[in-house]
Amino acid sequence: MTMKIFLLFITPLLIFAKVHYAKVEPFDSVTLKSAVSGLVLDVDLEAEGTLVSGKRVIHIDDVLDIENLKDTKQSVVLLEQMLGINQEIASFLSGTVKRQESYFKRISKLSTASKTQKDNAYSSFTSAKTQYLNTKEKIVSLKKQILDTKYKVSQLEDIVLKKSIIPENKYLYKLMVREGDYVSPGTILAQIQDASKAKLVLFLEPEELKDVGKRMVYIDGKRTEYKVGKVWRVADDKFISSYRAEIYIPAPENEFSKLLKIEIK
Repeated sequence: MTMKIFLLFITPLLIFAKVHYAKVEPFDSVTLKSAVSGLVLDVDLEAEGTLVSGKRVIHIDDVLDIENLKDTKQSVVLLEQMLGINQEIASFLSGTVKRQESYFKRISKLSTASKTQKDNAYSSFTSAKTQYLNTKEKIVSLKKQILDTKYKVSQLEDIVLKKSIIPENKYLYKLMVREGDYVSPGTILAQIQDASKAKLVLFLEPEELKDVGKRMVYIDGKRTEYKVGKVWRVADDKFISSYRAEIYIPAPENEFSKLLKIEIK
């Protein structure tokens, strides 16, 4: 009887102290795909397998895009100059319209003015008004052209940006293209990893999930301050009846892929 009570007492400890082995992995892994089309001009093969920050590793042909961008920006400048000129013209014509309208109203009331004088005054007024309205219409059209051209500038800037692959503080695991390749949208360019921190992936049995976030994590037999950071609440497709869990740790200097013994107590 005493033996049975002892076994019942230690059984939960054995369950919750199950040993897992997990590989130290980068925090995240991303497959980069091209968003544009073009000929690959340069690939920095020496950067493969290193931590890259602010360095271009793939260059897709952007010569014509850069030239188009330069010309389009100049078009914006010219259109804005035209807009300024027409706004000045409109301001001048506005004053002319007011004067012609005032003259027409005044002479139309004079009994001494001939019909020809009145007709001429009306004609001058309507002519000035038409010129003014035509200029206002041109101003609206120029504003629309400027908006469209600025949008084209943004599109070209985006294209040029996407033709230079420049990872920021990422581990360049593998380059998938070479100089001379032609890529199109969707072509895989590289595999990169976020090595700013690391994670340990393990698969827990259902009975291990209880209060798992509150229990201590032991790595290679040593107690740590780490906690289970994330648990999938749906059983894994590969490890049936087990649940994926991740523990986040600082990035090691040269120990990614190292296998660690994990215990959660």
